[in-house]
Parts: sequence; C-alpha cells; structure tokens
Amino acid sequence: MWIAITREVSPAMARCELSFVAREPIDIARAADQHRDYMHALETLGCRVVTLSVQRDLPDSVFVEDVAIVIDELAVMTRPGAESRRPEVASVAAALKKFRPLATIEAPGTIDGGDVMRMGRAFYVGESARSNASGIAQLRALVAPHGYTVQGVPTRGCLHLKSAVTQLSDDTVLLQPDWVDREPFADYRIIDIDPAEPHAANVVRVDDGLLMPASFPRTRERLLGAGFKVISVDVSELQKAEGAVTCCSLLLREGKDHNAG
Repeated sequence: MWIAITREVSPAMARCELSFVAREPIDIARAADQHRDYMHALETLGCRVVTLSVQRDLPDSVFVEDVAIVIDELAVMTRPGAESRRPEVASVAAALKKFRPLATIEAPGTIDGGDVMRMGRAFYVGESARSNASGIAQLRALVAPHGYTVQGVPTRGCLHLKSAVTQLSDDTVLLQPDWVDREPFADYRIIDIDPAEPHAANVVRVDDGLLMPASFPRTRERLLGAGFKVISVDVSELQKAEGAVTCCSLLLREGKDHNAG
C-alpha cells in the first residue's frame, strides 16, 4: 500500500517564500479545493492519503516534501534552506516516525526534499540556493551505509532540482534542459518538456501512473505518446506559491518505502 502524507493549505499561503516566480494574489479557498482534488488524484493512483492538520502560521507548510527524504531504511528530516520553513519539520517527523527510523540534517547543512530525486539506489541532489554542500554531504553519509549513492547536480533558473527533472519510470526522466544539464542523466532515457511549458518537468510517479498539472497539456501529450498513463489536476493556485505536484506529498510504501518523483 502506498501512503501519501499531505498537509492542509495554510490560510497564510499568500506570505509564502518566492524565488523565481512573481508574487500574485492567491485564492486560498480555491487552493484548498485544488489540494483536495490533488489528494483525490493520489487516491485514484492507489495511495492511502494521510492528511496532517493545518499549520496556520506557516505559509509554505502544504509543501511537505521539502522537510523529509524517505527511503526503505529511514526518513531523513531536512533542514530547509529557507529559515521560515524550519518550524514545519517537527510535525512531519512526528508523522513519519510511525513508519521509519528518523535521522536529521544538522547545521550548517541545508537541504530541501524538492532538490532530491531518487532513481533506484542513486540520489541526485540539486546544488541550489536551498541545498548546500554540507547538507548534501550529510545526506550522503546517512544513506551510504544502506547502499545508496548521492550525486550533486547544479541547477539554474529554478527553485529545486525537481523543478527541472523528475522520474517517469525506472529508466526514464522528464527534463527541462534550460534549468539542468542532461549529462548527469545520460544513463536514462530523457523526455524533454514541450518548450512552450517551461515549468512542466515536475510530475509525481506512483507505480506506472503519473500525476501532473493540468496547465501543461503539450507535455502531457508527449508523455501519452511515450506510453505513460497520466492524470492531470488543476493546481494553478498552488503554482502561484512556487509549488508543484511532487512537493505537496511525501510518498512511501507502508512497511517498505519509496521516495517517489
């Protein structure tokens, strides 16, 4: 059974951290409706959704992916690169300790889960404004005893690595070539996003199904043409907070695990 840990939208979302998108008014009620549709889509893909209570004073707290990295053997609680997001960690840790032993990234390290993509036993971690060398090195030390490798990947023009590349299958990634180089992923089949949809590289994989924003129909057609099963969901208000579909959930196998996406 897949478990998807999510959190309700904060009424303070309009005060969210932004780096690469312009601030726009956010309709909180519509964002909450879209988030409910997102959770329903996860259920359609086979997930049991666990929803954490709202953190009213933490604007970015719906983006639970950034505060943990989950593997078969443990959950690594991150130290987010934005200081305002660090109070989010404790409540997610309380939820995850029911499923995994916990480890922690310590100062001066910073790392956001949105910068971490796993392909089998290989981790690719964005060298971004949110994830520094100490955080990446600490992650490497924590997962290496369990047989995982960690490779830093420079990013440009985007918030997180998974803004630029995500997993479609065991051997295929979806990539935005303007924001990350292709070379680190040369061992995989690469599908480029449609150039007219620069933010389209972020999708959630659950088994053989994909979940992606409805705002990227051209890239969706590329994925359908490549044989993938795709569910689309409107997350336009969450996108105004520089959010995407992977960052709204932590996916793991009950009793097993997976850090999907």
